[in-house]
Amino acid sequence: MRPARTAVPEPVDPATVSPSAPRRAAKQLGLVLLCTAWVVLGLVGRDPWKTEDAITFAVAWEMVQRGDWLVPHVAQETALSEPPLVPWLAASSLALFSPPLNAADAGRLAVGALLALLLAFTAFASRELNGRALRWLPVLVVIGSVGLFDRAHHLSGELGLAVAVIAAVYAAALALRRPLAAGVALGVAVAAGFLSGGWLGLLWTLPPAFALPLLHAQWRSRSFAATIAIAIAIAAPLAAAWPFALHARSAGLYEAWLAAEPAGALLPFAAGSGAPDPLWLAKNVVWFAWPAVPLIAWTAWIRARGFNGGFREPGVIAPAAWSAWILLVLAAMPEPHLMQLLPLVAPLALLAALEVDTLKRGPSAALDWFGILTFGIVAIALWAFWIDAYFNGMSARVAILLRDSETGYGTSFRLRAIVPALLLTVLWVVVVRPARRSNRRAVLNWAAGMTLIWGLSSTIWLPYVDARRTYQAIGRSIGHQRQATECIARRDVGLAQRALFYHFAGVVTVPEPAPDAARCPLLLVQYGRLPDGTPALPGYAIAWEGSRRGDRSERHVLYRKAP
Repeated sequence: MRPARTAVPEPVDPATVSPSAPRRAAKQLGLVLLCTAWVVLGLVGRDPWKTEDAITFAVAWEMVQRGDWLVPHVAQETALSEPPLVPWLAASSLALFSPPLNAADAGRLAVGALLALLLAFTAFASRELNGRALRWLPVLVVIGSVGLFDRAHHLSGELGLAVAVIAAVYAAALALRRPLAAGVALGVAVAAGFLSGGWLGLLWTLPPAFALPLLHAQWRSRSFAATIAIAIAIAAPLAAAWPFALHARSAGLYEAWLAAEPAGALLPFAAGSGAPDPLWLAKNVVWFAWPAVPLIAWTAWIRARGFNGGFREPGVIAPAAWSAWILLVLAAMPEPHLMQLLPLVAPLALLAALEVDTLKRGPSAALDWFGILTFGIVAIALWAFWIDAYFNGMSARVAILLRDSETGYGTSFRLRAIVPALLLTVLWVVVVRPARRSNRRAVLNWAAGMTLIWGLSSTIWLPYVDARRTYQAIGRSIGHQRQATECIARRDVGLAQRALFYHFAGVVTVPEPAPDAARCPLLLVQYGRLPDGTPALPGYAIAWEGSRRGDRSERHVLYRKAP
């Protein structure tokens, strides 16, 4: 006799838990406010931060300064390895809104637009694949993702690529209902992926679409073949327009772009790169995409036993195709970095939301109370530390906790920061107040907690965080050490640092191996941690040295040639 299957909780009626239930308008307004707070907070009131934020802003700023939107530049040097789409968006918002906003704030408004698109396409894809009742859940999972805490608010090509990837998933879902419109959407997504992430963007947006007919009969149709054909016809000219424009201006520029963006660099064991490290992916995906990963594990457990359609449902196959492909490419890449996980979050959120309603009460309550206690304690600590620093200056214990090597920092009372911080705190208390618990409320409470902590960090604590991350003081100090006609050679200075030194102080450096570097009386060297003090260089004297507030892992030293 065949053994009976273990009982699985029946899905909760969406009419009782979704924003479409009674008090629908109030619930939807609350969700919109939560999304708006997550998107808007942190966009203005700070300098560009390394690495991607600084580089992408520098490219956009120099586009506006030069009046040349074709060739990316950083600190007066061409930077053809930087795809142009996100810098174009940032340059557009910079040109429109600066003034009244300063250049960094105006350029970063493009981040707000991209984040809004990321959430919108996540909701659209979920509605097409799983129905109206599930359209908000993956959005909340995205907002609550730990890896997006501050990385999502950086100007970066990876953010543009994340939007392109989820737009491609949406196009695949739309193809089941409107194949022609889906072809247009997929073509634009593929082109946006290429212009945001180069060859990697093309690799992450288009190939999974070719795999869908092999995975499900609904995509095995002539209409979906038409979708693919339309997508290629639209994507090809849009993606090729920028490289062709480079070639039209100069064959050398086009060749330099090919050299800076080699497709072979994505291959395992590519020349000049290291071996793939799949363990890197295993170590980082779990916390980066939390809480999506445990929810996906539950989805896999339920669907593997044949419940709710198993794995043969479009709502599983489409996001899984993109997620699995991106994970496979990342595992095979020789040198991945954390920001490249950002395009993975939205497809994983679609998978994580599928079986939230069937989650057992124990794990659901554990996630809920863990989130409430964790975010509550962190919020109390942030408020307490801020009040103590305002009256007494930052204590040594707090500095050690925040990994700051300096004490005595005094927070400032700024009404425009205090008011939203208080409102966010009150709203969080209202959201997590004792009420009828549900699985969806656990996801909502987690997203609200992440938004609260991000909100406190980007309001009352923003001056402190910015003081630790900005290069403004360093750049201006370096600029004051040179005469107007003196050039500065550089050694091991990162691209982000060079970009910000030029933006803040007009400091342009020459690479030490270049012939022109020999005539420079100054040499700027970027060191890591210096446990034994600043090293001396033969033939040079130390003219200046410094680092960002509380940063012992990076130090800049300016040497002057001895007479």
